[in-house]
Amino acid sequence: MNRGRRLRSNHLLMELVRWFYWQWLGFIVSLMLIGAVWTPLAARAGGDEVVLVYNSQVPKSKAVAEHYAAARHVPAKQILGFALTTNEIITRADFTDFLQKPLAADLVAAGLWKFGGTNIPARGTVPAHSEERVVKSKIRYAVLCYGVPLKIAPSPIPDPPPANLTKPEFRNEEAAVDSELAWLPLIKMDVPLAGPLPNLLYGCTNHELLSPLRGLLLVSRLDGPTPEIANRLVDKALAAETNGLWGRAYFDLRNEPTNDVYYLGDQWLRTGAEICRQLGFDVEVDTNAVTFPEWYPMSHIAIYAGWYDSDVSGPFKLPTVEFMPGAFAYHLHSYSAETLRSSTARWCGPLLAKGATCTMGCVYEPYLQFTPNIALFLESLGNGYTFGEAAWAAQRALSWQTTVIGDPLYQPFKTPPAELHARLARAQNPLLEWSFERLVNLDLARHVREPQLEKFLENLPATAQSAVLTEKLGEMYESLGKPSSAIDAWQTALKLNPSPQQRLRLRRTLEEKLLAAGRKAEAIENDEKLLAEAPDYVGRSQIEAELKALTQSVATENKQ
Repeated sequence: MNRGRRLRSNHLLMELVRWFYWQWLGFIVSLMLIGAVWTPLAARAGGDEVVLVYNSQVPKSKAVAEHYAAARHVPAKQILGFALTTNEIITRADFTDFLQKPLAADLVAAGLWKFGGTNIPARGTVPAHSEERVVKSKIRYAVLCYGVPLKIAPSPIPDPPPANLTKPEFRNEEAAVDSELAWLPLIKMDVPLAGPLPNLLYGCTNHELLSPLRGLLLVSRLDGPTPEIANRLVDKALAAETNGLWGRAYFDLRNEPTNDVYYLGDQWLRTGAEICRQLGFDVEVDTNAVTFPEWYPMSHIAIYAGWYDSDVSGPFKLPTVEFMPGAFAYHLHSYSAETLRSSTARWCGPLLAKGATCTMGCVYEPYLQFTPNIALFLESLGNGYTFGEAAWAAQRALSWQTTVIGDPLYQPFKTPPAELHARLARAQNPLLEWSFERLVNLDLARHVREPQLEKFLENLPATAQSAVLTEKLGEMYESLGKPSSAIDAWQTALKLNPSPQQRLRLRRTLEEKLLAAGRKAEAIENDEKLLAEAPDYVGRSQIEAELKALTQSVATENKQ
Protein backbone atom coordinates (compact mmCIF):
# COMPACT_ATOMS: atom_id res chain seq x y z
CA MET A 1 0.00 0.00 0.00
CA ASN A 2 1.40 3.41 -0.87
CA ARG A 3 1.69 6.34 1.50
CA GLY A 4 -1.38 8.01 0.04
CA ARG A 5 -3.60 5.16 1.19
CA ARG A 6 -1.67 4.33 4.36
CA LEU A 7 -3.88 4.42 7.43
CA ARG A 8 -5.81 7.34 6.03
CA SER A 9 -6.21 10.04 8.67
CA ASN A 10 -7.24 12.99 6.54
CA HIS A 11 -10.50 14.89 6.03
CA LEU A 12 -12.39 11.60 5.69
CA LEU A 13 -11.50 10.74 9.26
CA MET A 14 -12.50 14.16 10.54
CA GLU A 15 -15.88 13.83 8.90
CA LEU A 16 -16.31 10.44 10.51
CA VAL A 17 -15.37 11.77 13.94
CA ARG A 18 -17.80 14.68 13.65
CA TRP A 19 -20.64 12.44 12.59
CA PHE A 20 -20.12 9.96 15.41
CA TYR A 21 -19.74 12.72 17.95
CA TRP A 22 -23.27 13.97 17.32
CA GLN A 23 -24.80 10.55 16.73
CA TRP A 24 -23.42 9.16 19.97
CA LEU A 25 -23.56 12.16 22.29
CA GLY A 26 -26.93 11.13 23.68
CA PHE A 27 -25.82 7.53 24.06
CA ILE A 28 -22.67 8.52 25.96
CA VAL A 29 -24.64 10.78 28.30
CA SER A 30 -27.04 7.93 29.03
CA LEU A 31 -24.21 5.61 30.02
CA MET A 32 -22.71 8.26 32.28
CA LEU A 33 -26.04 8.79 34.02
CA ILE A 34 -26.41 5.15 34.99
CA GLY A 35 -22.70 4.64 35.73
CA ALA A 36 -23.16 5.25 39.43
CA VAL A 37 -25.43 2.23 39.84
CA TRP A 38 -23.19 -0.26 38.04
CA THR A 39 -21.35 -2.68 40.27
CA PRO A 40 -17.96 -3.61 38.78
CA LEU A 41 -17.07 -7.28 38.61
CA ALA A 42 -13.89 -8.08 40.55
CA ALA A 43 -11.03 -8.78 38.13
CA ARG A 44 -9.85 -12.17 39.30
CA ALA A 45 -8.41 -13.13 35.90
CA GLY A 46 -9.55 -16.75 36.28
CA GLY A 47 -11.04 -19.31 33.92
CA ASP A 48 -14.45 -18.90 35.54
CA GLU A 49 -14.60 -15.44 33.95
CA VAL A 50 -14.17 -16.86 30.43
CA VAL A 51 -16.60 -18.16 27.85
CA LEU A 52 -14.99 -20.21 25.08
CA VAL A 53 -16.48 -20.07 21.58
CA TYR A 54 -15.65 -22.67 18.95
CA ASN A 55 -16.84 -23.54 15.46
CA SER A 56 -18.63 -26.91 15.54
CA GLN A 57 -17.94 -27.27 11.80
CA VAL A 58 -14.16 -27.36 12.48
CA PRO A 59 -13.18 -30.34 14.71
CA LYS A 60 -9.87 -28.77 15.68
CA SER A 61 -11.67 -25.66 16.86
CA LYS A 62 -13.24 -27.62 19.72
CA ALA A 63 -9.89 -29.22 20.49
CA VAL A 64 -8.31 -25.77 20.92
CA ALA A 65 -11.18 -24.78 23.22
CA GLU A 66 -10.73 -27.91 25.31
CA HIS A 67 -6.99 -27.36 25.56
CA TYR A 68 -7.51 -23.84 26.84
CA ALA A 69 -10.27 -24.93 29.21
CA ALA A 70 -7.95 -27.49 30.79
CA ALA A 71 -5.09 -24.98 31.08
CA ARG A 72 -7.19 -22.16 32.57
CA HIS A 73 -9.86 -24.24 34.36
CA VAL A 74 -12.84 -22.96 32.39
CA PRO A 75 -16.11 -24.62 33.50
CA ALA A 76 -17.61 -27.01 30.95
CA LYS A 77 -20.87 -25.05 30.72
CA GLN A 78 -18.85 -22.07 29.48
CA ILE A 79 -17.61 -23.87 26.36
CA LEU A 80 -20.04 -23.03 23.56
CA GLY A 81 -20.07 -24.32 19.99
CA PHE A 82 -21.77 -22.72 16.98
CA ALA A 83 -22.15 -24.00 13.42
CA LEU A 84 -20.35 -21.34 11.37
CA THR A 85 -18.70 -21.01 8.00
CA THR A 86 -15.24 -22.56 7.80
CA ASN A 87 -13.92 -19.50 5.96
CA GLU A 88 -12.14 -16.60 7.66
CA ILE A 89 -14.81 -14.23 6.36
CA ILE A 90 -18.49 -14.35 7.32
CA THR A 91 -21.43 -12.37 5.97
CA ARG A 92 -23.15 -9.82 8.19
CA ALA A 93 -26.38 -11.84 8.12
CA ASP A 94 -24.66 -15.08 9.12
CA PHE A 95 -22.69 -13.34 11.85
CA THR A 96 -25.89 -11.92 13.32
CA ASP A 97 -28.01 -15.05 12.99
CA PHE A 98 -25.50 -17.79 13.78
CA LEU A 99 -23.04 -16.18 16.20
CA GLN A 100 -23.95 -12.82 17.70
CA LYS A 101 -27.58 -13.44 18.71
CA PRO A 102 -27.14 -17.12 19.65
CA LEU A 103 -24.11 -16.29 21.83
CA ALA A 104 -26.02 -13.65 23.75
CA ALA A 105 -28.94 -16.06 24.19
CA ASP A 106 -26.68 -18.89 25.39
CA LEU A 107 -25.01 -16.63 27.93
CA VAL A 108 -28.42 -15.83 29.37
CA ALA A 109 -29.53 -19.48 29.29
CA ALA A 110 -26.36 -20.56 31.11
CA GLY A 111 -26.98 -18.01 33.84
CA LEU A 112 -23.83 -16.10 32.91
CA TRP A 113 -25.64 -12.91 31.87
CA LYS A 114 -28.83 -11.18 32.85
CA PHE A 115 -30.36 -8.36 30.86
CA GLY A 116 -32.50 -5.74 32.55
CA GLY A 117 -34.24 -2.48 31.78
CA THR A 118 -32.82 0.85 32.90
CA ASN A 119 -34.78 4.10 32.84
CA ILE A 120 -32.76 7.05 31.63
CA PRO A 121 -34.09 10.54 32.45
CA ALA A 122 -34.20 13.30 29.85
CA ARG A 123 -31.06 15.34 29.48
CA GLY A 124 -30.53 18.18 27.03
CA THR A 125 -31.82 17.13 23.63
CA VAL A 126 -31.95 13.46 24.65
CA PRO A 127 -35.49 12.51 25.75
CA ALA A 128 -36.26 10.17 28.63
CA HIS A 129 -36.10 6.57 27.52
CA SER A 130 -35.54 3.00 28.65
CA GLU A 131 -32.57 0.81 27.74
CA GLU A 132 -32.10 -2.94 28.11
CA ARG A 133 -28.54 -4.04 28.78
CA VAL A 134 -26.49 -6.54 30.78
CA VAL A 135 -27.07 -5.85 34.48
CA LYS A 136 -25.49 -9.02 35.91
CA SER A 137 -22.51 -10.91 34.54
CA LYS A 138 -20.38 -13.80 35.73
CA ILE A 139 -17.94 -13.51 32.84
CA ARG A 140 -15.79 -10.74 31.38
CA TYR A 141 -13.89 -12.53 28.61
CA ALA A 142 -14.85 -14.32 25.40
CA VAL A 143 -12.18 -16.44 23.70
CA LEU A 144 -12.78 -17.31 20.04
CA CYS A 145 -10.99 -20.50 19.07
CA TYR A 146 -9.25 -21.48 15.84
CA GLY A 147 -11.90 -21.87 13.14
CA VAL A 148 -14.21 -19.08 14.29
CA PRO A 149 -14.42 -16.54 11.40
CA LEU A 150 -12.06 -13.59 11.59
CA LYS A 151 -13.94 -10.79 9.85
CA ILE A 152 -17.35 -9.69 8.61
CA ALA A 153 -17.67 -9.14 4.89
CA PRO A 154 -18.22 -5.60 3.59
CA SER A 155 -21.82 -4.71 2.88
CA PRO A 156 -23.33 -1.33 1.99
CA ILE A 157 -25.56 0.35 4.53
CA PRO A 158 -29.17 1.01 3.52
CA ASP A 159 -30.07 4.23 1.71
CA PRO A 160 -30.35 6.97 2.63
CA PRO A 161 -27.08 7.15 4.61
CA PRO A 162 -27.08 8.72 8.09
CA ALA A 163 -26.81 12.49 8.28
CA ASN A 164 -23.40 13.87 7.25
CA LEU A 165 -22.10 10.40 6.34
CA THR A 166 -21.49 11.37 2.74
CA LYS A 167 -18.21 9.59 1.95
CA PRO A 168 -18.64 6.15 0.37
CA GLU A 169 -15.67 4.87 2.39
CA PHE A 170 -17.86 4.93 5.51
CA ARG A 171 -21.01 3.43 4.03
CA ASN A 172 -20.00 -0.11 4.89
CA GLU A 173 -20.45 -2.43 7.84
CA GLU A 174 -17.28 -4.52 7.61
CA ALA A 175 -15.55 -5.23 10.92
CA ALA A 176 -13.42 -7.70 12.84
CA VAL A 177 -15.56 -10.39 14.46
CA ASP A 178 -13.73 -9.76 17.77
CA SER A 179 -14.52 -6.07 17.75
CA GLU A 180 -18.14 -6.62 16.73
CA LEU A 181 -18.65 -9.03 19.61
CA ALA A 182 -16.98 -6.65 22.07
CA TRP A 183 -20.20 -4.60 22.32
CA LEU A 184 -22.40 -7.69 22.72
CA PRO A 185 -23.65 -6.45 26.15
CA LEU A 186 -25.44 -3.67 24.22
CA ILE A 187 -27.09 -6.01 21.71
CA LYS A 188 -30.62 -5.09 22.82
CA MET A 189 -29.96 -1.41 22.15
CA ASP A 190 -30.19 0.44 18.84
CA VAL A 191 -26.51 0.39 17.89
CA PRO A 192 -25.61 1.63 14.37
CA LEU A 193 -23.36 -0.76 12.48
CA ALA A 194 -21.65 1.63 10.05
CA GLY A 195 -18.29 3.01 11.15
CA PRO A 196 -16.62 2.76 14.55
CA LEU A 197 -18.52 2.72 17.85
CA PRO A 198 -16.83 4.87 20.54
CA ASN A 199 -15.22 2.78 23.27
CA LEU A 200 -16.23 4.59 26.46
CA LEU A 201 -13.60 2.63 28.41
CA TYR A 202 -10.68 3.77 26.28
CA GLY A 203 -7.84 4.70 28.64
CA CYS A 204 -9.65 3.16 31.62
CA THR A 205 -7.39 3.27 34.70
CA ASN A 206 -9.48 0.87 36.80
CA HIS A 207 -9.31 -2.55 35.18
CA GLU A 208 -12.27 -3.83 37.19
CA LEU A 209 -14.54 -1.53 35.18
CA LEU A 210 -13.67 -3.32 31.94
CA SER A 211 -16.68 -5.61 31.98
CA PRO A 212 -20.06 -6.32 30.35
CA LEU A 213 -21.68 -4.23 33.08
CA ARG A 214 -20.01 -1.25 31.43
CA GLY A 215 -20.97 -2.39 27.94
CA LEU A 216 -17.72 -4.17 27.04
CA LEU A 217 -16.96 -7.87 26.53
CA LEU A 218 -13.21 -8.52 26.44
CA VAL A 219 -12.87 -10.60 23.26
CA SER A 220 -9.72 -12.27 22.03
CA ARG A 221 -8.93 -15.30 19.95
CA LEU A 222 -6.65 -18.34 20.05
CA ASP A 223 -5.72 -18.47 16.40
CA GLY A 224 -2.95 -18.55 13.86
CA PRO A 225 -1.80 -20.44 10.79
CA THR A 226 -2.38 -23.82 12.49
CA PRO A 227 -4.34 -25.12 15.49
CA GLU A 228 -1.05 -26.22 17.06
CA ILE A 229 0.14 -22.61 17.04
CA ALA A 230 -3.18 -21.56 18.58
CA ASN A 231 -2.78 -24.11 21.37
CA ARG A 232 0.71 -22.93 22.23
CA LEU A 233 -0.47 -19.38 22.92
CA VAL A 234 -1.86 -20.27 26.34
CA ASP A 235 1.05 -22.60 27.11
CA LYS A 236 3.59 -19.83 26.54
CA ALA A 237 1.46 -17.32 28.43
CA LEU A 238 1.35 -19.59 31.48
CA ALA A 239 5.10 -20.17 31.30
CA ALA A 240 5.75 -16.42 31.28
CA GLU A 241 3.32 -15.83 34.15
CA THR A 242 5.21 -18.41 36.21
CA ASN A 243 8.79 -17.52 35.31
CA GLY A 244 8.51 -13.94 34.03
CA LEU A 245 8.60 -12.19 30.68
CA TRP A 246 12.28 -11.70 29.90
CA GLY A 247 14.32 -10.40 27.01
CA ARG A 248 14.71 -7.17 25.10
CA ALA A 249 12.27 -4.64 23.63
CA TYR A 250 12.49 -3.43 20.03
CA PHE A 251 10.69 -0.43 18.53
CA ASP A 252 10.71 0.42 14.84
CA LEU A 253 9.72 4.05 14.12
CA ARG A 254 9.40 5.86 10.81
CA ASN A 255 10.74 9.13 12.21
CA GLU A 256 7.88 11.18 10.81
CA PRO A 257 8.09 14.99 11.22
CA THR A 258 5.96 16.41 14.02
CA ASN A 259 3.66 18.20 11.58
CA ASP A 260 2.94 15.02 9.60
CA VAL A 261 -0.50 13.42 9.95
CA TYR A 262 1.20 10.11 10.72
CA TYR A 263 3.37 11.47 13.54
CA LEU A 264 0.90 10.00 16.03
CA GLY A 265 2.09 6.48 15.18
CA ASP A 266 5.70 7.39 15.97
CA GLN A 267 4.62 9.18 19.13
CA TRP A 268 2.88 6.05 20.41
CA LEU A 269 5.96 3.96 19.68
CA ARG A 270 8.39 6.40 21.31
CA THR A 271 6.26 6.51 24.42
CA GLY A 272 5.99 2.73 24.40
CA ALA A 273 9.78 2.46 24.27
CA GLU A 274 10.12 4.69 27.32
CA ILE A 275 7.50 2.66 29.17
CA CYS A 276 9.52 -0.50 28.48
CA ARG A 277 12.64 1.18 29.86
CA GLN A 278 10.72 1.98 33.01
CA LEU A 279 9.67 -1.68 33.17
CA GLY A 280 13.33 -2.72 33.19
CA PHE A 281 13.89 -3.86 29.62
CA ASP A 282 16.90 -3.13 27.46
CA VAL A 283 15.31 -1.17 24.61
CA GLU A 284 16.46 -0.72 21.02
CA VAL A 285 14.79 1.96 18.89
CA ASP A 286 15.22 2.20 15.12
CA THR A 287 14.40 5.64 13.71
CA ASN A 288 15.09 4.95 10.04
CA ALA A 289 12.18 5.38 7.65
CA VAL A 290 12.47 1.73 6.60
CA THR A 291 11.85 -1.17 8.94
CA PHE A 292 14.55 -3.17 10.71
CA PRO A 293 16.78 -4.73 8.03
CA GLU A 294 16.92 -8.49 7.72
CA TRP A 295 20.54 -8.60 8.89
CA TYR A 296 19.76 -6.79 12.14
CA PRO A 297 20.68 -9.02 15.12
CA MET A 298 17.42 -9.21 17.05
CA SER A 299 17.91 -11.47 20.06
CA HIS A 300 15.68 -12.50 22.97
CA ILE A 301 12.56 -10.64 21.80
CA ALA A 302 10.16 -9.92 24.66
CA ILE A 303 8.39 -6.98 23.04
CA TYR A 304 8.34 -5.75 19.45
CA ALA A 305 6.30 -2.88 18.05
CA GLY A 306 6.88 -1.14 14.75
CA TRP A 307 5.53 0.04 11.40
CA TYR A 308 4.98 0.22 8.33
CA ASP A 309 5.39 -2.68 5.87
CA SER A 310 2.49 -4.45 4.20
CA ASP A 311 3.96 -7.92 4.70
CA VAL A 312 6.31 -9.44 7.24
CA SER A 313 9.84 -8.20 6.71
CA GLY A 314 13.29 -7.85 8.21
CA PRO A 315 14.49 -10.30 10.90
CA PHE A 316 10.98 -11.75 11.15
CA LYS A 317 11.44 -13.39 7.75
CA LEU A 318 14.32 -15.52 9.01
CA PRO A 319 13.72 -19.25 9.57
CA THR A 320 14.20 -18.81 13.31
CA VAL A 321 13.17 -15.76 15.34
CA GLU A 322 14.25 -15.49 18.97
CA PHE A 323 10.91 -14.84 20.59
CA MET A 324 10.92 -15.38 24.34
CA PRO A 325 8.01 -17.20 26.06
CA GLY A 326 5.23 -14.67 26.57
CA ALA A 327 6.49 -12.28 23.88
CA PHE A 328 4.17 -9.59 22.54
CA ALA A 329 4.74 -8.54 18.92
CA TYR A 330 2.79 -5.94 16.99
CA HIS A 331 3.22 -4.34 13.58
CA LEU A 332 1.00 -1.37 12.77
CA HIS A 333 -0.42 -1.76 9.27
CA SER A 334 -3.89 -1.32 7.81
CA TYR A 335 -4.20 -5.00 6.91
CA SER A 336 -1.80 -6.68 9.33
CA ALA A 337 -4.47 -9.28 10.20
CA GLU A 338 -6.14 -9.58 6.81
CA THR A 339 -5.58 -13.31 7.20
CA LEU A 340 -4.29 -15.43 10.07
CA ARG A 341 -3.90 -18.61 8.07
CA SER A 342 -0.65 -17.65 6.36
CA SER A 343 2.81 -17.82 7.93
CA THR A 344 4.24 -15.49 5.26
CA ALA A 345 1.51 -12.97 4.33
CA ARG A 346 0.76 -9.78 6.30
CA TRP A 347 1.99 -9.73 9.91
CA CYS A 348 -0.12 -11.41 12.57
CA GLY A 349 0.05 -14.92 11.13
CA PRO A 350 3.83 -14.84 10.56
CA LEU A 351 4.55 -13.37 14.01
CA LEU A 352 2.52 -16.11 15.66
CA ALA A 353 4.14 -18.77 13.48
CA LYS A 354 7.61 -17.58 14.50
CA GLY A 355 6.80 -17.77 18.20
CA ALA A 356 5.02 -14.64 19.44
CA THR A 357 2.61 -15.33 22.30
CA CYS A 358 0.18 -12.50 21.62
CA THR A 359 -0.45 -9.78 19.06
CA MET A 360 -3.09 -7.47 17.62
CA GLY A 361 -3.90 -6.44 14.06
CA CYS A 362 -6.43 -4.97 11.65
CA VAL A 363 -8.59 -6.91 9.23
CA TYR A 364 -9.66 -3.88 7.12
CA GLU A 365 -8.59 -0.23 6.82
CA PRO A 366 -8.84 1.19 10.37
CA TYR A 367 -7.52 4.77 10.05
CA LEU A 368 -4.58 5.56 12.30
CA GLN A 369 -6.45 7.10 15.23
CA PHE A 370 -8.60 3.97 15.52
CA THR A 371 -5.70 1.51 15.71
CA PRO A 372 -4.57 0.38 19.18
CA ASN A 373 -2.66 2.99 21.17
CA ILE A 374 0.44 0.87 21.76
CA ALA A 375 1.79 3.16 24.48
CA LEU A 376 -1.44 2.93 26.45
CA PHE A 377 -1.50 -0.83 25.93
CA LEU A 378 2.04 -1.28 27.29
CA GLU A 379 1.38 1.04 30.21
CA SER A 380 -1.72 -0.95 31.17
CA LEU A 381 0.04 -4.29 30.74
CA GLY A 382 2.93 -3.07 32.89
CA ASN A 383 0.45 -2.01 35.58
CA GLY A 384 -0.78 -5.58 35.94
CA TYR A 385 -3.69 -5.60 33.51
CA THR A 386 -4.41 -8.84 31.71
CA PHE A 387 -3.67 -8.95 28.00
CA GLY A 388 -7.39 -8.73 27.26
CA GLU A 389 -7.89 -5.74 29.55
CA ALA A 390 -4.87 -3.88 28.19
CA ALA A 391 -5.84 -4.56 24.57
CA TRP A 392 -9.36 -3.15 24.88
CA ALA A 393 -8.42 -0.25 27.15
CA ALA A 394 -6.06 0.85 24.34
CA GLN A 395 -8.73 1.04 21.60
CA ARG A 396 -10.84 4.08 20.86
CA ALA A 397 -13.45 2.12 18.94
CA LEU A 398 -15.55 -1.03 19.01
CA SER A 399 -17.43 -2.49 16.05
CA TRP A 400 -14.28 -1.73 14.05
CA GLN A 401 -11.25 -3.47 12.56
CA THR A 402 -9.00 -4.74 15.38
CA THR A 403 -8.55 -8.40 16.24
CA VAL A 404 -6.86 -9.39 19.50
CA ILE A 405 -4.92 -12.67 19.40
CA GLY A 406 -3.66 -14.44 22.50
CA ASP A 407 -4.74 -15.61 25.94
CA PRO A 408 -6.80 -12.72 27.38
CA LEU A 409 -5.98 -13.80 30.97
CA TYR A 410 -2.24 -13.49 30.38
CA GLN A 411 -0.65 -11.23 33.03
CA PRO A 412 3.09 -10.95 32.43
CA PHE A 413 3.62 -8.33 35.15
CA LYS A 414 1.33 -9.54 37.92
CA THR A 415 4.28 -10.52 40.16
CA PRO A 416 6.44 -7.66 41.53
CA PRO A 417 10.09 -7.83 40.34
CA ALA A 418 11.55 -8.45 43.82
CA GLU A 419 9.09 -11.27 44.56
CA LEU A 420 9.70 -12.89 41.18
CA HIS A 421 13.46 -12.58 41.66
CA ALA A 422 13.27 -14.34 45.02
CA ARG A 423 11.20 -17.14 43.49
CA LEU A 424 13.70 -17.70 40.68
CA ALA A 425 16.60 -17.63 43.12
CA ARG A 426 15.01 -20.26 45.37
CA ALA A 427 14.42 -22.51 42.38
CA GLN A 428 17.92 -21.81 40.94
CA ASN A 429 16.14 -21.02 37.68
CA PRO A 430 18.50 -20.16 34.78
CA LEU A 431 16.27 -17.17 34.02
CA LEU A 432 17.66 -15.52 37.15
CA GLU A 433 20.28 -13.80 34.97
CA TRP A 434 17.48 -11.85 33.28
CA SER A 435 16.03 -10.88 36.64
CA PHE A 436 19.38 -9.48 37.74
CA GLU A 437 19.55 -7.48 34.52
CA ARG A 438 16.04 -6.13 35.06
CA LEU A 439 16.88 -5.05 38.61
CA VAL A 440 19.90 -3.16 37.24
CA ASN A 441 17.75 -1.53 34.53
CA LEU A 442 15.11 -0.55 37.06
CA ASP A 443 17.80 1.13 39.14
CA LEU A 444 19.05 2.94 36.03
CA ALA A 445 15.50 4.14 35.36
CA ARG A 446 15.45 5.47 38.94
CA HIS A 447 18.73 7.28 38.24
CA VAL A 448 20.90 5.20 40.55
CA ARG A 449 24.53 6.16 39.86
CA GLU A 450 26.10 3.93 37.22
CA PRO A 451 29.37 3.36 39.14
CA GLN A 452 27.37 1.66 41.89
CA LEU A 453 25.68 -0.65 39.40
CA GLU A 454 29.01 -1.29 37.67
CA LYS A 455 30.47 -2.54 40.95
CA PHE A 456 27.36 -4.61 41.61
CA LEU A 457 27.71 -6.46 38.28
CA GLU A 458 31.46 -6.88 38.71
CA ASN A 459 31.02 -8.48 42.13
CA LEU A 460 27.95 -10.55 41.23
CA PRO A 461 28.96 -14.23 40.84
CA ALA A 462 26.27 -14.77 38.20
CA THR A 463 27.91 -12.26 35.85
CA ALA A 464 30.90 -14.52 35.25
CA GLN A 465 28.57 -17.24 34.00
CA SER A 466 26.14 -15.14 32.00
CA ALA A 467 26.43 -13.75 28.47
CA VAL A 468 23.43 -11.52 29.24
CA LEU A 469 24.95 -9.92 32.33
CA THR A 470 28.45 -9.69 30.87
CA GLU A 471 27.10 -7.90 27.79
CA LYS A 472 25.25 -5.55 30.14
CA LEU A 473 28.45 -4.88 32.05
CA GLY A 474 30.16 -4.05 28.76
CA GLU A 475 27.42 -1.54 27.95
CA MET A 476 27.91 0.04 31.36
CA TYR A 477 31.67 0.30 30.85
CA GLU A 478 31.09 2.05 27.55
CA SER A 479 28.63 4.48 29.13
CA LEU A 480 31.22 5.28 31.83
CA GLY A 481 33.92 6.05 29.25
CA LYS A 482 35.86 2.77 29.56
CA PRO A 483 36.06 1.50 25.96
CA SER A 484 38.81 -1.06 26.56
CA SER A 485 36.93 -2.61 29.48
CA ALA A 486 33.78 -2.69 27.36
CA ILE A 487 35.58 -4.56 24.57
CA ASP A 488 37.00 -7.05 27.08
CA ALA A 489 33.54 -7.67 28.53
CA TRP A 490 31.95 -8.25 25.13
CA GLN A 491 34.73 -10.62 24.13
CA THR A 492 34.16 -12.52 27.36
CA ALA A 493 30.40 -12.66 26.69
CA LEU A 494 31.13 -14.50 23.43
CA LYS A 495 32.59 -17.35 25.49
CA LEU A 496 29.48 -17.69 27.68
CA ASN A 497 27.13 -19.42 25.24
CA PRO A 498 25.17 -16.45 23.87
CA SER A 499 22.16 -17.08 21.65
CA PRO A 500 22.84 -17.02 17.88
CA GLN A 501 21.43 -13.51 17.45
CA GLN A 502 23.16 -12.22 20.58
CA ARG A 503 26.44 -13.60 19.23
CA LEU A 504 25.89 -11.69 16.00
CA ARG A 505 25.14 -8.49 17.91
CA LEU A 506 28.28 -8.91 20.00
CA ARG A 507 30.41 -9.54 16.92
CA ARG A 508 29.04 -6.54 15.06
CA THR A 509 29.41 -4.32 18.11
CA LEU A 510 32.99 -5.48 18.57
CA GLU A 511 33.81 -4.75 14.93
CA GLU A 512 32.72 -1.13 15.40
CA LYS A 513 34.43 -0.63 18.77
CA LEU A 514 37.67 -2.35 17.83
CA LEU A 515 37.99 -0.14 14.76
CA ALA A 516 37.26 2.94 16.85
CA ALA A 517 40.06 1.87 19.19
CA GLY A 518 42.47 1.41 16.28
CA ARG A 519 42.68 -2.34 16.85
CA LYS A 520 42.30 -3.33 13.21
CA ALA A 521 43.95 -6.74 13.44
CA GLU A 522 41.52 -7.78 16.15
CA ALA A 523 38.64 -6.40 14.10
CA ILE A 524 39.70 -8.58 11.16
CA GLU A 525 39.91 -11.65 13.39
CA ASN A 526 36.48 -10.82 14.84
CA ASP A 527 34.87 -10.58 11.37
CA GLU A 528 36.47 -13.82 10.25
CA LYS A 529 35.03 -15.58 13.28
CA LEU A 530 31.61 -14.07 12.59
CA LEU A 531 31.61 -15.53 9.08
CA ALA A 532 32.74 -18.92 10.36
CA GLU A 533 30.19 -19.02 13.18
CA ALA A 534 27.23 -17.87 11.07
CA PRO A 535 27.62 -19.25 7.52
CA ASP A 536 23.95 -18.48 6.72
CA TYR A 537 24.00 -14.91 8.06
CA VAL A 538 22.00 -12.70 5.69
CA GLY A 539 24.43 -9.84 6.23
CA ARG A 540 27.34 -11.99 5.09
CA SER A 541 28.06 -10.09 1.87
CA GLN A 542 28.25 -6.82 3.80
CA ILE A 543 30.72 -8.30 6.31
CA GLU A 544 32.79 -9.82 3.51
CA ALA A 545 33.03 -6.46 1.76
CA GLU A 546 34.02 -4.71 5.01
CA LEU A 547 36.54 -7.44 5.77
CA LYS A 548 38.11 -7.18 2.32
CA ALA A 549 38.45 -3.40 2.58
CA LEU A 550 39.85 -3.65 6.09
CA THR A 551 42.38 -6.33 5.13
CA GLN A 552 43.58 -4.23 2.20
CA SER A 553 43.88 -1.19 4.46
CA VAL A 554 46.01 -3.09 6.98
CA ALA A 555 48.18 -4.52 4.20
CA THR A 556 48.77 -1.03 2.81
CA GLU A 557 49.69 0.30 6.23
CA ASN A 558 52.15 -2.54 6.79
CA LYS A 559 53.96 -1.71 3.56
CA GLN A 560 54.55 1.87 4.61
